[in-house]
Amino acid sequence: MSDPVELLNQLNAAFEAFKTENSAAQADLRKGLDVVRTEKVDRINAEISALQKELDRVNTAIATQRLGTPGGAALDPAQAAHQKAFNQWFRKGEGEAELRDMQVSAKLVTGSDPDGGYVVPEQMEKAIDRVLTTVSAMRGLATVMSISAPIYRKLINQSGATAGWVAEEESRPETVTPRLSALEFGVAELYAQPGATTVALDDASMNLEQWLANEVSTVFAEKEGAAFISGTGVKQPRGLLSYPTVANSSYSWGSLGFTITGAAAAFASSAPADALIDLYHSLKQGYRSGAAWLMSDVVLAAIRKMKDGQGNYLWAPPTMADAPSTILGKPVYTDDNMPSQGANAFPVILADFKRSYLILDRVGIRVLRDPFTSKPNVLFYTTKRVGGGIQNFEAIKLLKCST
Repeated sequence: MSDPVELLNQLNAAFEAFKTENSAAQADLRKGLDVVRTEKVDRINAEISALQKELDRVNTAIATQRLGTPGGAALDPAQAAHQKAFNQWFRKGEGEAELRDMQVSAKLVTGSDPDGGYVVPEQMEKAIDRVLTTVSAMRGLATVMSISAPIYRKLINQSGATAGWVAEEESRPETVTPRLSALEFGVAELYAQPGATTVALDDASMNLEQWLANEVSTVFAEKEGAAFISGTGVKQPRGLLSYPTVANSSYSWGSLGFTITGAAAAFASSAPADALIDLYHSLKQGYRSGAAWLMSDVVLAAIRKMKDGQGNYLWAPPTMADAPSTILGKPVYTDDNMPSQGANAFPVILADFKRSYLILDRVGIRVLRDPFTSKPNVLFYTTKRVGGGIQNFEAIKLLKCST
């Protein structure tokens, strides 16, 4: 595994070279000279992106290793019995009759569900969730909540109760009551169907928890990641970019406010950094302390070239090996599901994601064992119920490609 400190040193060195070459390239362009130097700037920019991706990958691997396998208190007898029975069924297909009762005794379900497969042991569910958390950008940014019901309802106070100053003996006029808005979030079913050979399942040294987590995590993470950004909310989570949008000057609850880049399908050619500075200040100060940027790698590469009015680059490399890079002092994260620059696109989000977006996991990952469809292999139809949506419209702002 690569050394994260060495990667950070390489990243900082590349950025210093980038700044030197970019300044020279801009000077050449102003003089009308050849743009060959611009190609070198782009190569260094791509190198920075690659180094940042590798640093993120190494930090993710380290974080996963630190989490390790579940530890702590020993399982209670019911959970231990269920885990043993589940492993026997998973490997051999034996003990179905006892397994369904055991998952109730282990408090994994509250009643019979004959068509829903079998709930995986808690340790296996945690192993899957750990991998998803380290893979998915949104899972690491948003608030994640576990629920046991198919729908979660939340009351939001949009205006708050009013108050006022009075003298000691003055009458107390009635204040305005809070204006509450009810938000409702449902969950949808996400599935994957990994397969294993019977020989592998017979191998007692095979770690079932890690195997299933590795097999389903990539599929789950890809589907979740796309839904958290652009999902319709129909049989999938509702994504950040699927809500109504409005110019921030006309913002109202239930829509997302946006500022503009200053060009129809890209950043403005003159003072492009102003668009990011405007977006930064469009977010209320109370949300800025916990805010982060979200964009694609392609958009980040363009922003990395931008300077403020004093000639300072907006983007800065990480200050520590396990820290993110920043734009205007706020962490920046990349997600390939975010759109690139284009007419009416929203390529950049600035938000306090913990306060703005809610991800719901319905407790209980289920598995159906299928030894018939792909003989002699065994398929495991694995389902996970996930929901998501915006819970605070004030805590998120968008940047739109527009004049």
